[in-house]
Amino acid sequence: PAATLRQVIDKTRFAISSEETRYYLMGIFFHVDGDVMKAAATDGHRLARVTIDKPEGSDGMPDIIVPKKCVGELRKLLDEVEGTVEVSLSDTKVRFGLGAAVLTSKLIDGTFPDYNRVIPTANDKLLKIDPKSFMAGVDRVATIASEKTRAVKMAVDNDKVTLSVSSPENGLAVEEVPADYSNDGMEIGFNARYLMDILHEIEGDTVEVHLADAAAPTLLRENDNSQALYVLMPMRV
Repeated sequence: PAATLRQVIDKTRFAISSEETRYYLMGIFFHVDGDVMKAAATDGHRLARVTIDKPEGSDGMPDIIVPKKCVGELRKLLDEVEGTVEVSLSDTKVRFGLGAAVLTSKLIDGTFPDYNRVIPTANDKLLKIDPKSFMAGVDRVATIASEKTRAVKMAVDNDKVTLSVSSPENGLAVEEVPADYSNDGMEIGFNARYLMDILHEIEGDTVEVHLADAAAPTLLRENDNSQALYVLMPMRV
């Protein structure tokens, strides 16, 4: 369905890499896994993965990496289409039939890394927070961050998150956001832009942030049942 494909693209494409040396990361990876299809994108700093019901006719489908440029064109065309998108594959190409329009693209000839290895399974510190107020807080403190690092420090404590950025030119910005948290306090740093990109795609009133420690990847998702899952690597702050 066009609506499903739209959603998959919106929730993953921001994480596509633009680093040409790692050309195999410059697209969205689609693969069938049992009864579901998964779409993933990563640039090594963050990972976005969406799981959907396996589309009709996708049995035995090979794993494919659809290039960023094709993803962009496809997303534009999907705004014009309702109903079903027909996808045909050859060894090197993919073809999307969208009603009157047809989009053909080469696939990326490479192997997408086993991204499951970076999805944390034992992060035991759970923070629940409203994604909109969290994002607004990050945005406010990040305005003073130097362009290069964009690092935001996040101190998590009982029922609140304290966001702070210090920059040599502009001093210190601090913002407190209420949250649901009852574990040991900890501090962790993130790239503000990357964090905001993820929060932007969370639709509900709550985002679950699964933390381990300041050096470990952090898992973000709406809840256990959500189709989308995000992993964000921390930054030193």
